[in-house]
Amino acid sequence: MQEHENEHLATLIRDLRKHKGLTLGALAERIGRSVGFLSQVERGLSRPTVADLTAISEALGVPTTYFYAGGPSRTTSWVTRPADRRTLYYAGGITDILASPSMSGGFSMLDSILAPGATSGEDHLNDSSEQGGFVLEGELTLWYQDETVTLYPNDSFQLPPHAKFRYGNLTDKPTRVLWIFT
Repeated sequence: MQEHENEHLATLIRDLRKHKGLTLGALAERIGRSVGFLSQVERGLSRPTVADLTAISEALGVPTTYFYAGGPSRTTSWVTRPADRRTLYYAGGITDILASPSMSGGFSMLDSILAPGATSGEDHLNDSSEQGGFVLEGELTLWYQDETVTLYPNDSFQLPPHAKFRYGNLTDKPTRVLWIFT
């Protein structure tokens, strides 16, 4: 399943880049990564980090949720069940499952699972959406502005658009977060 997901993501990134008329080099420059890395992502050989995919979506002018499109069809447009959900497997041990039945509303929901030691990457995210989260299991560490905060089950957070932040699971147990973004 993960191999199929890598191929689907690779195809979406490559096709959108070409549709926007960008070369590999131009997109790589916009996201601050090498052409070789981006080529591997577009061929499904490497997984981007959360920060990489956020940068790619911003550079290509689409929300990150664009890359979740095309999940299995459902019997109703306002309910989603586990078998209907799209999953993205990132480098660094993070798995995001799109829990929202639609991406056309004012917000989207992700069930994010962070393996022990997983992080969003060394670079800060700079997403145009407002984001928040509710820790379901484990511990989530956030680096935002000059603060480092560790959240525990039932703790929550909310960050404004274009907040520069990183996150990770610094423990030896999985962490699960309900992530909500506009």
